[in-house]
Amino acid sequence: MNGCAPQSIPAVPLKRPAGIFHSVKKGENLFRIGKAYDVPHTELAAINKIEDPSKIRVGQLIFVPGATRQLPVEIITPAEPMLERERDGAAGEGAAPAFAWPLFGHTVSGYGPRGASFHDGIDISAAEGTPIRAIAAGKVIYSDQLAGYGNIVIIRHGDGLVSVYAHNRKNLVQEGHSAGKGEIIAEVGSTGRVSGPHLHFEIRKDNRTRDPLSYLPADENARSCASC
Repeated sequence: MNGCAPQSIPAVPLKRPAGIFHSVKKGENLFRIGKAYDVPHTELAAINKIEDPSKIRVGQLIFVPGATRQLPVEIITPAEPMLERERDGAAGEGAAPAFAWPLFGHTVSGYGPRGASFHDGIDISAAEGTPIRAIAAGKVIYSDQLAGYGNIVIIRHGDGLVSVYAHNRKNLVQEGHSAGKGEIIAEVGSTGRVSGPHLHFEIRKDNRTRDPLSYLPADENARSCASC
């Protein structure tokens, strides 16, 4: 079964190459900064001698080992995930009919707790190079690489909704592009931390991850994940 490989966080921080200083922006916290750079927030706290990880201020410089460039944390990283599989009123809001599946394949991993970690989306297994399509019209707000995610595309839709497509072999759109519903935006790949080719897909509402199955129309993909 292909899917996102679980994180393995060492008890003792590994020796990392020189990094950069990240300037804290409004809405960021150590959890989100660590997730963006793929560094445990506890390690960031220890390196930067921060006694209370929940208390950092805008403009504060956080040294991030191994980083080579400052990342737009607010755009690429959600806040702490919802801990329950909620319907979020999606059907009542009319969100589900507006979206289409990004591809057809076997949904091999669902949304929610995964051991000591949390899986922010669903994994859809498909052959390398399979076209990935935008689930709805929107603006591409990120198209680049991220540690762990590999090649990733993020699209902003209306009503505070964002869709995320990760581990792509190739991104086919650039930031600022207005994508149409069903437009091919990437190809399935195995970049980042994975065990085989698949699409890691997320939906975020007001910057928090939600269960994508609450928003996507029911079809064979949803049924294949009945036991996730």
